[in-house]
Amino acid sequence: MGGWNTADMPDQTGRIIIVTGATSGLGEATARALAGAGAQVIMACRNEIKAQAAARTMPGDVQIRQLDLADLSSVRAFADTVERADVLINNAGVMAVPQRKTADGFELQIGTNYLGHFALTGLLLDRISERVVNTSSITHFIGRIDLEDLNWERRAYSRFGAYAQSKLALLLFTYELQRRLAVTGSPKLSVAAHPGYAATEISSETQNLLEQIVGLGNRLVAQSAEMGALPTLYAATAEVEPGGYYGPDWFNWRGHPTKVGSTAASHDEKTARQLWELSERLTGVEFRV
Repeated sequence: MGGWNTADMPDQTGRIIIVTGATSGLGEATARALAGAGAQVIMACRNEIKAQAAARTMPGDVQIRQLDLADLSSVRAFADTVERADVLINNAGVMAVPQRKTADGFELQIGTNYLGHFALTGLLLDRISERVVNTSSITHFIGRIDLEDLNWERRAYSRFGAYAQSKLALLLFTYELQRRLAVTGSPKLSVAAHPGYAATEISSETQNLLEQIVGLGNRLVAQSAEMGALPTLYAATAEVEPGGYYGPDWFNWRGHPTKVGSTAASHDEKTARQLWELSERLTGVEFRV
């Protein structure tokens, strides 16, 4: 798979692909590449004005639909607009933001990055024909799932700790969903990807010294959003392993997509089951796998 890029992507004509958070950064790069390859792309975005501006730069069949992952009523409303899709790419996210809550009272990062996507996947799974792709992060290596305090109501809040927890949760969800699909004999796939270190707008809400450090890293070390999107594009369009995880080939930081490993914590099946059950209770969405 060495050197894989968008030129190697199969023709996507006839496929319907949903991309959350497609107004900028990785999501925009992902949507543009898929549309250019012939897919009908549904841009699921919170800011419709930014989405329209992004869509005007994209070729092919691109549709814009409103989705705020920090509001479960918006997630349900969006799901009601989808008749069918081949692929769901759960890309949207916020990173290292000050402590805030979603419309449903969840800590913003676990609520947006994980619980919103968990609910969206559960609501759409019977209309997704092929695969679900979750965007995780190399920061999952420092993540810890606290099932007793998932929403940081008792712990001292850590911006990066909350972000890392949300990205670890997405990997636990990816692997658990694949196990459940396999048990039922479903041909659908659950896979994950991460961009390595890519320069995007996800860190734009961090503040002060942290924002300056991230900005310096973006200029000196990070690869482009287009390169960062390659693992997601590979996971969404190539022949992949069920439950596979894909990232950049140069020490997980940059480069072309390859299959990568994840922490032992991400493969903890007991925690994955407990997190799944907790997530169903919190979101009110029960899966029909």
